Order: sequence, then C-alpha cells, then structure tokens
Amino acid sequence: MSTSSTPPTPAAPPAGTSLNAARRRRELALSTDGSAVDVLVVGLGATGAGAALDAAARGLTVAAVDAHDLAFGTSRWSSKLIHGGLRYLASAQFDVAHESARERGVLMERTAPHLVRAQPFVLPLTPLVSRPQAALAWAGFRAGDTLRLAARTARTTLPAPRRLSAAETRRLAPALRGAGLRGGLLSWDGRVTDDARLVTAMARTAAAHGARVLTRVRALELTRSGARVRDELTGEEGEIRARAVINATGVWAGGLVDGVRIRPSRGTHLVLRADRLGSLPAGLHIPIPGETNRFVLVLPQGDGRVYVGLTDEPVDGDIPDVPEVPETDIGFLLDVLGSALDVPVHRDDVVGAFAGLRPLLDTTTATGSGTANGTADISRKHAVLTSPDGVITVVGGKLTTYRRMAEDAVDAAVAAHRLSAGPSPTAAVPLVGAAPPQALAALRAPQRLISRYGTEAEAVHALATGDPNLAGPVLPGHPTTRAELLWAVRHEGALDAADLLDRRTRIGLVPADRAVALPTAHALLDEAMDGAR
Repeated sequence: MSTSSTPPTPAAPPAGTSLNAARRRRELALSTDGSAVDVLVVGLGATGAGAALDAAARGLTVAAVDAHDLAFGTSRWSSKLIHGGLRYLASAQFDVAHESARERGVLMERTAPHLVRAQPFVLPLTPLVSRPQAALAWAGFRAGDTLRLAARTARTTLPAPRRLSAAETRRLAPALRGAGLRGGLLSWDGRVTDDARLVTAMARTAAAHGARVLTRVRALELTRSGARVRDELTGEEGEIRARAVINATGVWAGGLVDGVRIRPSRGTHLVLRADRLGSLPAGLHIPIPGETNRFVLVLPQGDGRVYVGLTDEPVDGDIPDVPEVPETDIGFLLDVLGSALDVPVHRDDVVGAFAGLRPLLDTTTATGSGTANGTADISRKHAVLTSPDGVITVVGGKLTTYRRMAEDAVDAAVAAHRLSAGPSPTAAVPLVGAAPPQALAALRAPQRLISRYGTEAEAVHALATGDPNLAGPVLPGHPTTRAELLWAVRHEGALDAADLLDRRTRIGLVPADRAVALPTAHALLDEAMDGAR
C-alpha cells in the first residue's frame, strides 16, 4: 500500500478574475445592448488597465476595450524596470522623481510584491569613467536612496547603495573587462518580472471589481456619450454608451481625439542568450561614452536570456502597431557593450530585439520652440487633457507611475461628468496574485512560477503535476511549460497563439524560439477552446 499522501488541490483563481473567450462574448453583448456604463476606457496597456481598475474599485461601472490584446502596445516593450526617479533628479524634475519613488514603493510593498522586486545593478568604474563622473554617479545613487526614504520604502525592500572593490565588481559581473577596472558602484532599483504580466494582473483585478475587459474590440470613434466599436473577431459594429470616456491609447491617442499631439520616443532593447555573457548575479549600468547621465542597461531575465537597452530616439511619421528595430540602434547598443565587456558580443549573438514607443506629450509651439532637440530631455510627467466634448485623454508618464496616471484620469472623469465616486483606493488594492513576502515564500511551487503568478503559482504548478503532458516545456531550453499556456487561455484572456507567445509569455521575443513553439501553442489553444465549448 502506498504511503504517499495526495497533495491538497490548490484553490481556484479568486472569484471574478478569470478572463477567457466565453466571458468576453458575454460581456461584449452586455456592453453593446444600449445601456450605459459610468466609464468607458479605451486602451488596455498599463494606464488603461489601471484606469479600468481605478474606476471599478470606486464602485463605478466600467467597460474597457482594446483593438488588440492586453499590453499589446508600449507596455510590453519597457525596460522592465520600476524606476525610483533617479534620472529625473538629474534634470531637476523633482516632482516626477518623488512620484516615481512613491509609486515604486506602492508596487513593491503593497500592490504587486510578487511581480516587482529589488534588482541590484553594478556601475563598473572603467577607464572610460572619469573620477568626477564616478563621484557624480555616487552622489546620484545617494540621492536616490534619499528618495527611497522620502517615499517611505523600507530598507529591507531596497538596500542601500555601496562602493565595490574591483574584485567584488568582477564577482558580480564576470563578463566585465578587468584591465583598468577601479571598482564599481552597487545600487538597487525596482524591476518587474514581466511588464505584460503586470498589465494582465491589473486587468484581471479590474475584472474582479466588475469591469468588463474586452480585447479585440476597436474604438472607431469617440464621442461625449461613448464610442462606436467593432468586434475585430467577427467584424460586427455596435455602440458602447458611457457617461464618461477615457482615452488611454498612448502613442495612438491623437488618432482618436483632435488636438492631442504626441512626440514618440523609441526605446530599443537587444535580446541575448544568457550563456553568451556568463553568470550575471546583478544587472549592469554601462556608461555611454561622452554622456554624463545616460547608461545602457544589461538585465538578466532568469529565463536563459539577457536584455540590453535602451535607446531614446525621436520618431516621426505614422505610428506602427509593432515598431521595427533599426540596425543603427543595434549597432549603438553593441558598441556600448563592447566598451566595457571582456567578452566580445557580435551582431550574430543578437537573437532578438524589440522597440517600444513612449507616448511623450509634444509641448512644442507652432513654431517648434519650447523643447529640446531630442526626446531624451522631454519631461516624463504625464498630462490629463479634456477635449471640448468631454473626452478625457491621459498621455505621457511611464510604467512606474501608471497607477497615479490612472487615478488622475478617473478623477478628471468624475469631476467633468459629475459621477458619484469617492477617492481612489488603488494604492491599497493588491493585484491578483499579490501577497506579503513571507506568504509567497511559503507557497509550494517553483520560485519561477511564484515570481510570475504569485499566490496562483500553486494552481499553475498543479496543472503540470496533474498531467505529464502539461509539465513539459513549450520548447527545449526555455522554462515555460504547457501548463502556463493552458492557464493563460482559461484565466488570462489569451485568445490566439500570439497572445500566448508574445504577451502571456515572452517566448516570441526570440523569433527562432517562437517558430519552434508555435505548433505547440496552436495545438494547446485548439484543445482548450474545444474543452470550453
């Protein structure tokens, strides 16, 4: 007789948090039946999903639509950092810096400690970094720690910066060139496990508060009383009536509301295989030669990949759905890497690359005066604009401050349309999967799953342990399992293979990996959809 005990069945997802095709069909029909919701949010990136959560958490009825998928646009192309605002201190944007530090603390300690954690970075003091530059960087890190203190983020959450010897620096970053290395500076910042997963958690939390989260629904025209929309899966058109409309479409905001001028900035990242750079216990800040306050970031992902970024280049012309990565950006990043690493990294080592367009508000006058020449110096402070017919548009900002941007947008909608709602509670609303560190540490699941799913990690793990076919990896050499794809279809609103590979997981960032995984994604999607019928 076996003496093994059957493990307890993990709890199902919290009530109301599951997004799937059946729920989408049901709630789209409800949203276009002629009755009005309090708030219609257009755009389901970080700011839009955050606005849907903010409005729903205040007790307002909400519909939120996106022409594509959750985090389809800029929100999945970030540096994956939750910044404390250090770079904004250098440009005297003190209000933006303090807001960033405060919102970083909210994410790390209250709303998403499962997804956002402390990340160490080493700034190597190479011969290209002068002693005055090193002193300036050290002063900046100390100022950043003061921001942490002002934001009331615990020292246990974000350790203090410190100086490193050359030997310590090489231990944390063995790929660095040893010749002439004087030491390094160790600093800490927030980093999100995955930006697209953060947006998914926001959307599911909004759904738990009653918001209707509708992907593949395109807003064709916005009006004071709602929007004309089209179901991109069926081609059917209808109208969603609303007492207030929030335009949170980022770089595409000007296409829906007249008078909104966006000046996009392109941020490019490279994707390398982790074994190319060897062990990287910490990320790297590599100074850009000739610049005093800009760095290229090297960020290990824990999935066999390393991201290297980031550029900041103005973009003119039409805004594509998926930005292309120019070879000039790739060459620039490789050149900066080569200035500090002992290991040569060539163009053939770049297995993937991605670029995002930041939706910076264009503050130039008609004559073109009033701003710097490039986008690196444009303020990252967000703006909430109200059009003559009452549509609220929120633009600017960055991933770190999405919650505050959403709060300000909903505040404006409440005031402009006299909605009955109190102040925002979202600084204290945990996202799906969130729990205190000690509770997360007690979960019976692999750490990789906990850092992606939080308290739901046990349920995802149970899918894999209960079915050997689901326990296998989606492709050799990558940790994502088939169970995670099934979970995404059942609970995270994934409707096709691109949703699975490009956003719920990030397999698609490496085209060769995507091609290998695509048949598995299609097969699992078909099986899951058949089982749901």
